[in-house]
Amino acid sequence: MTDVTEEIPFDKQQDYDRESEILKVLGHPIRLKIVAGLMSQSCNVKKIWECLGLPQATVSQHLALLKNKDIITGRREGVEVFYQVTSPEAKRIVGAIFRGEINCR
Repeated sequence: MTDVTEEIPFDKQQDYDRESEILKVLGHPIRLKIVAGLMSQSCNVKKIWECLGLPQATVSQHLALLKNKDIITGRREGVEVFYQVTSPEAKRIVGAIFRGEINCR
C-alpha cells in the first residue's frame, strides 16, 4: 500500500470544501470503521455487517451515505456488491488518522 499522506504536501492548494465534507461523513464511528476496513480490501455488505456486529439495514444506510458522497463505490459480482474506497481524499485522511501522521512538508 502506498503512503497516501505523501501525495499532496500540506502547503499545496487543496479542495478544502471536499475534504471538509469527507471529514463530516467520517465523523460517525460506524462510517469511519467501514472506510478503515475497506482501505485494505473490498467487502460485500454481509461481511461488513458481520464484522461490525450491526444489523444489515444499519450498515446499508451508512454505505449509501458513503456512496452518495463519492467516498466508496460498489462493484457487482453476481448478486453481491463489493465495496471499496475510491476517494483519494478519504484514503489520505483515514491513512493519517490510523498512522498518527500529518504531512507538513
